[in-house]
Amino acid sequence: MEEIGMDPSAANPGPIDRSVLYDQEKHVSSAVWDGQERGALRCHEHTSKLGEWRLAPKQIELVEKAGFGYLRKIPAISLDNPLISALVERWRRETNTFHFTVGEMTVTLQDVAFLLGLAIDGKPVIGLTYTTCSTVCEKYLGKAPDSTYASGGMVKLSWLKEFFSQCPEDASIEQIEHHTRAYLLYLVGSTIFSTTTGNKVPVMYLPLFENFDDAGRYAWGAAALAFLYRALGNASVKSQSTICGCLTLLQCWSYYHLNIGRPKLNRDPIHDHFPFVLRWKGKQSGPTTNRDVVFYRKALDSLEPCDVEWLPYKYMDSTVIPEEIRSTLVLGRSKTMLICFDKAERHLPNRVLRQYGILQSIPEDVAQWVRKSRGVDGGVDLSGKMESELNEWADRALHIVESDDDADENEYMGWYSRITRKFVGRPISLSSEFQRTIGGVREISYLADTFPLKGLQPEQFESITRIRSIAQECLRDQVGCPTVVSPVVGTELGKRTRGKERVRRKGTGKRKRSNDPMEGHGASEDESPYCGGVVVVDQLHLHHVDDEVDHLPLCATVVEGETALLLEAPNKVDDMQLHDTTDGIDASEFCDANNEVDNSDIPHAISESDLQTAKTAEEVIPQSSDLPDTTNDTNDSEIHNTTNKPNDSQVCNATSGVNDAHAQNPVATDVNESQTHDATDKTSESQPSDVAVQSDQQMVKEEAEVVPLLSEDLAQQGDTSVVA
Repeated sequence: MEEIGMDPSAANPGPIDRSVLYDQEKHVSSAVWDGQERGALRCHEHTSKLGEWRLAPKQIELVEKAGFGYLRKIPAISLDNPLISALVERWRRETNTFHFTVGEMTVTLQDVAFLLGLAIDGKPVIGLTYTTCSTVCEKYLGKAPDSTYASGGMVKLSWLKEFFSQCPEDASIEQIEHHTRAYLLYLVGSTIFSTTTGNKVPVMYLPLFENFDDAGRYAWGAAALAFLYRALGNASVKSQSTICGCLTLLQCWSYYHLNIGRPKLNRDPIHDHFPFVLRWKGKQSGPTTNRDVVFYRKALDSLEPCDVEWLPYKYMDSTVIPEEIRSTLVLGRSKTMLICFDKAERHLPNRVLRQYGILQSIPEDVAQWVRKSRGVDGGVDLSGKMESELNEWADRALHIVESDDDADENEYMGWYSRITRKFVGRPISLSSEFQRTIGGVREISYLADTFPLKGLQPEQFESITRIRSIAQECLRDQVGCPTVVSPVVGTELGKRTRGKERVRRKGTGKRKRSNDPMEGHGASEDESPYCGGVVVVDQLHLHHVDDEVDHLPLCATVVEGETALLLEAPNKVDDMQLHDTTDGIDASEFCDANNEVDNSDIPHAISESDLQTAKTAEEVIPQSSDLPDTTNDTNDSEIHNTTNKPNDSQVCNATSGVNDAHAQNPVATDVNESQTHDATDKTSESQPSDVAVQSDQQMVKEEAEVVPLLSEDLAQQGDTSVVA
């Protein structure tokens, strides 16, 4: 139990104070902690064919007027899905920030301006919504798609590329504008506004491109960030498996700020290019093997301050930054609402002040808000439904966060450690933690059973009884077997059997309890072996008892054959009813006929053929309790061998095969003590004899001799019983 107390975070990864991360139960980190792996997310960004568009000089001019001159220059960058997935596991939609071990971080408006070159100041990107494409496309593109290319107010990117990627050389101004609007719709639909609906883009953006000069007055960067925030929040819910939005922005943000998964450039850039995403253009080198979600998750769980670049653009060449971008950078610190049609998300720079070179103080609470699913009926102007959000955006210049010279970052980190999720992945595996918990419950059960009851008050006696009952119930619920009370707990927790055995379950149709914490968990690297078909016998130990033990479990007889029946032993042991054991017990250990186990002096002679088919049935009978029939799977059982005081124990260990005819002969005797002992066909207190099985005929003959001898010999003893 000392291991459990080593690191409190191993048992409670946080948050301790749930006032900030109030949606923890829905978050993917809860599922990962419980062993439910969803793997890498499917990343939707459709930039691979952007380079196939051929723009005429007039088209490029119009694209630059619309505000997308720099976004057009960004090439397709290969996405690192596992890295993006691990970042999503750290994203919290309650604060629109990543919760890392070093504190909160996020993609800010300033990052969008530097990395994409999009405007972070201007009119909000909002307008009319549509449920059909024909009218809008006919008006702004001069052509409407047929039903195979359009659905629900969205048009396929493939249709735009097929009909508009090549503008005729002799095209009229109207045709050039049509082709340019189609390109802009394709550009935003494949990058900053990419969706999870395949290669489709809503046509609601088209009216914003009606006038190219007017289009350049929209805050496309703020809209791109609102869209990404919403996509990250949706993907952080444990039921989701996809993510969309501008993932190139997210990945390059990580490259600049975190020294995790950052590729090595083939050569250092001679000078900087704007936008700064272009730093990662072209081929890159670096190790990529074994970089799955678990790899990045562990790296983020152990993130050190030295792995973080709070001000990655500080030493970049500022002369390459356009004046129209540089003049608006102050709005990167605006605490405001970001808007992209029906999506409104909070921008909270006060939570990530170190990304602006400012000391971080404890931020004020974030008002809880529900992201409403607003109607997108055709012809609906969303401006009327988002009045408060639009007003907040209009006042963005009035809410620039300022520095606080008195801020105490140590105080902040103390507060942060209580409200954050410290780990996403478990420091130890689920299987190890499960086994460790079972060991702890077993020790509690043993301490409760051996606690001296003499002189206790009635309420104290009731408390001890309650503790014992709860511990035994937990062992039955969690492990699926009767309570195993070990007389030598310290030895049990510290030892391991020589060579772990794998025991395959036999599935007797036992129904899982609805409160089983391991039920329903998906496969993972931390998945408990108790969920699978093969159990690693890690906690099943062999013990030898040389003294009297009040709670020693009874061992069952080893029998051969699938149809062999166990002998019934309907006897009373210290007022405890011994029930029939009729089913195979799962996860029990096989007796070793050749090796010594924990200094045992009792050899078991079992032929190799018998050993392969031998099954150990075990029934554990705690003191002063009635146990039901053991008719289902039982795991985590223990085999105890006793070498001394055979008159004080009541278990016969018959190592020879027992056939059907003899297996049905019950042996019933009265029992005065609740201890067990090994009995062979010839019982001697100091040297038990070995039974050698040479052949099938000899085995049958010896079976006929062993059982009568056992019955005759044991019937003469008034304090022994046979359990088979």
